[in-house]
Amino acid sequence: MHTEKNNRRDFIKKTALAGASIAVTSSLAACTGNNRQGATTNSPGSVRKDESLKSTLIVPKNNGLQITGAFLDEISHDIPHQNWGEAEWDLDFQYMKAIGIDTVIMIRSGYKKFITYPSKYLLDKGCYMPSVDLVDLFLRLAEKHGMKFYFGLYDSGHYWATGDMSHEIEDNRYVIDEVWKNYGEKYKSFGGWYVSGEISRATKGAIGAFHAMGKQCKDVSGGLPTFISPWIDGKKAVAASGSTLSKEEAVSVQQHEKEWDEIFAGIHEVVDAVAFQDGHIDYNELDAFFEVNKKLADRYGMECWTNAETFDRDMPIKFLPIKFDKLRLKLEAAKRANYVKAITFEFSHFMSPQSAYIQAGHLYNRYREYFNL
Repeated sequence: MHTEKNNRRDFIKKTALAGASIAVTSSLAACTGNNRQGATTNSPGSVRKDESLKSTLIVPKNNGLQITGAFLDEISHDIPHQNWGEAEWDLDFQYMKAIGIDTVIMIRSGYKKFITYPSKYLLDKGCYMPSVDLVDLFLRLAEKHGMKFYFGLYDSGHYWATGDMSHEIEDNRYVIDEVWKNYGEKYKSFGGWYVSGEISRATKGAIGAFHAMGKQCKDVSGGLPTFISPWIDGKKAVAASGSTLSKEEAVSVQQHEKEWDEIFAGIHEVVDAVAFQDGHIDYNELDAFFEVNKKLADRYGMECWTNAETFDRDMPIKFLPIKFDKLRLKLEAAKRANYVKAITFEFSHFMSPQSAYIQAGHLYNRYREYFNL
């Protein structure tokens, strides 16, 4: 009986080893391309990307407005945090510099309780201490790589909850003074201010808030430039948290012009540039809205930029890097409208070769091919 058990164990062990051997051999054969028909392919070690191959474009190259500015979305709201340290940020600044980006904009210095620098005022109000002073980090990297840094103001979240922009004035009274004293007077790379409240239409308190914050930014810094980046209330202006991709009621070109004429009239003395987000309207609507934006900006002596979104609003998964042709169409429309500058939301997530999304690096490569970079 004991001998019979041993024989059975030996049989099972040999069978298992034989099975494992067959599995390994089959796996290796699959990797090397060997099969029953005798076909062979390259071994795994010889599979490589042929860097000499370039896309054959059937559209004119370098026919759009080149991106020269990028938001830094370190206080992430609806996109995942990449948890980069200084080495990763330094590399990203190099990638940006390599394609002609000369301006970086911290999209907000804080959102609700999360902040980018150890603000005494905001910490006293219950905000969380950040592990790294990102304002200092970004200013140092901007100086190192020859870029200008724009500081994005604090967002308390009250505006999003109430629809009243005037709530954002009080906290930023302290933040603006504090930041200029601690960083603006220290770094030559401190090049301007981003008044970070986002609106699309005539909004309660918006004109007064933009004017108050823009004026303080300019007064404290000796007139450094300020800009805003609103969105157009088009068919794709839907909640990021929802499942729908479009809405029935969208603003007309005429109503958009009427409302923004009023807004620009009230803020143009303290806001130097406007960079409308370009992702909320359809691609066949770009020229009509862009023409109005440029006309209004010229009327009030403001620079007209475009915020060329490098994420896709047309997909149910929110948000992934945009298809290159969609970005191309938007940049070509901006060039036709004679816009002054193109910035993007947001290079590090949606266009950087080291992004968490592999498609972002491919977008970077397609962009370089198109602009002959």
